[in-house]
Amino acid sequence: MKERIREQSIQLFAKKGFKETSIQDIVDALKVTKGTFYYYFSTKEQLLNDIHLQYIDDLLNKQEDIINHPSKNSKMKLHEIVYMLISDIEKQGQSALVFFREMRNLSEENLKLIVPKRDQFRLNIQQLIEHGIEKEELRSDLPVDIVTLSILGMTNWSYFWFDPNGRVNDKEVSEIFLKIVLEGLEK
Repeated sequence: MKERIREQSIQLFAKKGFKETSIQDIVDALKVTKGTFYYYFSTKEQLLNDIHLQYIDDLLNKQEDIINHPSKNSKMKLHEIVYMLISDIEKQGQSALVFFREMRNLSEENLKLIVPKRDQFRLNIQQLIEHGIEKEELRSDLPVDIVTLSILGMTNWSYFWFDPNGRVNDKEVSEIFLKIVLEGLEK
């Protein structure tokens, strides 16, 4: 039931927004009582925090699997991370939308749990690019922090506009992004 509450809430938060969605909306959509909700979550914000933690932890685990692959170079790993983020839209697009849009509704206490993980995701990409520069796979004349933020800006904004059933698929979008990034980064 906890997962059903989480999934239904993601859909409602993505559609209506966190503030505009009430606990009553959630339990009505699930055809359960408020008691059922409160058995799993003490507040709506605790639910939102749970959604955020699950989303960022999943991304970090996938990213770490890619980064720790010993036989792939930095460009290949960067390619896989970008593709993972774009292909993830079809599977978890609403979760991503809620993650990026609704973070502002988390308390300082909850943000202390989420922000370091979000920052670690960024730092992992930055370190991957730095490693690629050290290995002379990537050019070294661009500020690595700005390159990292550019990649994240392209991929993260995609959650707001990319339609997996649109004229280009996730593979094509990630290839376009990587062409922009890697051809501009190649030594």
